[in-house]
Amino acid sequence: MTLKISISGVRGYVPESLTPEVCLDLAKAFGTYLRGGKVVIGTDPRASSEFIKGIVFSGLLATGCEVIDLGICPTPTVGIMTRQLEAAGGIVITASHNPLPWNGLKFMRGDGIFLNEAQAKTFLQTYESKAFRLRPANKGVKADRSGLKTHIARVLQIVKTAAIRKKKFRVAVDACNGAGSVALVKLLEKLGCKIYAINTRLDLPFPHNPEPTPENISALRELVKLKKADIGFAMDSDADRLAVVAENGEALGEEATLALVVKFLLERQPALARRQNIVTVNLSTSRMIDDICRDNGALAVRTKVGEVHVAETLKKLNGLVGGEGNGGVIYPPVGFNRDSLTAAALLLNYLAVSGQKLTELAAALPPYVMVKSKLECRSLDEANDLVEKTKEIFRGEDLILTEGVKVVFPDAWLHVRASNTEPIIRLMAEARDQTRAAALIDRVTA
Repeated sequence: MTLKISISGVRGYVPESLTPEVCLDLAKAFGTYLRGGKVVIGTDPRASSEFIKGIVFSGLLATGCEVIDLGICPTPTVGIMTRQLEAAGGIVITASHNPLPWNGLKFMRGDGIFLNEAQAKTFLQTYESKAFRLRPANKGVKADRSGLKTHIARVLQIVKTAAIRKKKFRVAVDACNGAGSVALVKLLEKLGCKIYAINTRLDLPFPHNPEPTPENISALRELVKLKKADIGFAMDSDADRLAVVAENGEALGEEATLALVVKFLLERQPALARRQNIVTVNLSTSRMIDDICRDNGALAVRTKVGEVHVAETLKKLNGLVGGEGNGGVIYPPVGFNRDSLTAAALLLNYLAVSGQKLTELAAALPPYVMVKSKLECRSLDEANDLVEKTKEIFRGEDLILTEGVKVVFPDAWLHVRASNTEPIIRLMAEARDQTRAAALIDRVTA
């Protein structure tokens, strides 16, 4: 099994490819890259995360770093605490949506944003050369369990808590026994919700595939109907992505999460929208965002796929909100990471102030259908071959070559690229109907 190293961090099978030696050298390389200093560490609940954490501590301490252990917590919590504690950087031990036995490490800089391509290149050069800056381990490890409280407090500041509490929403939750299991329930309690939760045990990851796609959250859909909930929330294992289920049990799809949040902020927060009328998303995010921005006098700016690209552009342009169509919402008043807690609170705020059901809000979104497919990829050359094949098939069309190839039509688009997180090629198409979207992918894979 090949170790996957990309802009999204390092991932591999434990212990076949993400070995103790690899983890130790990555930690030494990061400590060397930061030239010592304070490093904040958080993990998801995989059994291997605790094992890896001890090794990472050793590598950081060997390079003179002070280590702050947040324990199990959402990925965005690590970003918030990295800034809060004025740390030099942060590490999240997680494989995000990848199932067991995957695990990995994500690396943050001092502002809580993940390393960009140039920074990651410098860091990885140190890892590959093994030119570590070793220092006496005299600063030790300190435990800090205030991360969830700090994170929740920030989220509560961005919504109308009284309006939400007044509604006494019935909320179903499937946390996949992941890092957000405790945090989301605590947030919903603060917002006065009646909570129906499944899969919130940190000691039993994972009861189903942690990617919160409709086929993986069937139990949540049934729970919403059984309990007559107003909304259902599903998170991935490190709680940076949120999928939503409507009151009728319909899984709206991850693309709807960001679209609903953007629509709420642009339409219901006019003062904010006037000051910051820029929305930042990646190339593979639904065209719903463009239509919503156009209808509300805002500008949609697109970046390469990868949270850091969206976050850096959002910060540079002082944008209103950003994210990715995988259920990842980035809202600067809370932080510059994809954040399921922020997304959940903003959606409850939308329900509260609109007085509508979620099915009604979803019905008002621009009508697009997205089809996603993936192919196993044995090498980068194989991925490049498919990209070149796509260019040839659609020669003469409007092509965007920022990452892989995106073919843009007046009524649809197709994006073909190598995954940043798995050894696969991703194919995504969107159109007004499923037949048209599927046909675009079929032209490439036939």
